[in-house]
Amino acid sequence: MEAAESRVLIVLPALNEEESVAHVVRDVRSAIPSAVVVVVDDGSRDRTGAVASEAGAIVLTLPFNLGVGGAMRAGFRFARDNGFDVVVQVDADGQHDPAAILRLIQGLGEADLMIGARFAGVGDYGVRGPRKWAMRILAAVMSRVARTRLTDVTSGFKAAGPRAVRLFADTFPAEYLGDTVEALVIAARAGLVIRQLPVEMRERQAGVPSHHPFKAAVYLVRACAAFGLAMLRPRTRLEDVR
Repeated sequence: MEAAESRVLIVLPALNEEESVAHVVRDVRSAIPSAVVVVVDDGSRDRTGAVASEAGAIVLTLPFNLGVGGAMRAGFRFARDNGFDVVVQVDADGQHDPAAILRLIQGLGEADLMIGARFAGVGDYGVRGPRKWAMRILAAVMSRVARTRLTDVTSGFKAAGPRAVRLFADTFPAEYLGDTVEALVIAARAGLVIRQLPVEMRERQAGVPSHHPFKAAVYLVRACAAFGLAMLRPRTRLEDVR
């Protein structure tokens, strides 16, 4: 699938990203001029929506914070209702390199869902402690479910092709970590082909990332719980979604 042959929607879930979102919107529009950029303002208390609109994005405003899953569900429904073939999820903090978007889209020629993988041999991005253990365990288990080797199942940098857009418009989970772990389980169990592309992460353009040990431990528990719950839920078939 070539970007020139598809209608591409770039979706940026954003919560209080006033300082960075305009830069990301402009970078994305420069990298993929033919794409439409949508910023989902996820209940921000600052001017995230206003500055995104000024930078040239369409803004979907959620009345309160739903989390990344809820924001992406809104993005996928916008894509389905407006005839977009491809949805690319990009963080609004500037860590995802827009230069990799085209390669993710090109990967959809052989896959339904492409993951921009941070731990696949490119760049020096890394995590430590419980969070690292959780990611390795989840990657190993998810690789079996998806029947392909995956190294980064919690990446928020992904491209979804037509079948994935149709599936996720109805089923994208809004729970914590649903946008990563559970979404991949739903896709794999629906028979979608999942692949990954090594990508290099950039420094945040604003804000401070959290590395607190307690939060990392909570992340471990929640990530495993999200995977377990996803496997217990009924399988969704593509023919059952509109």
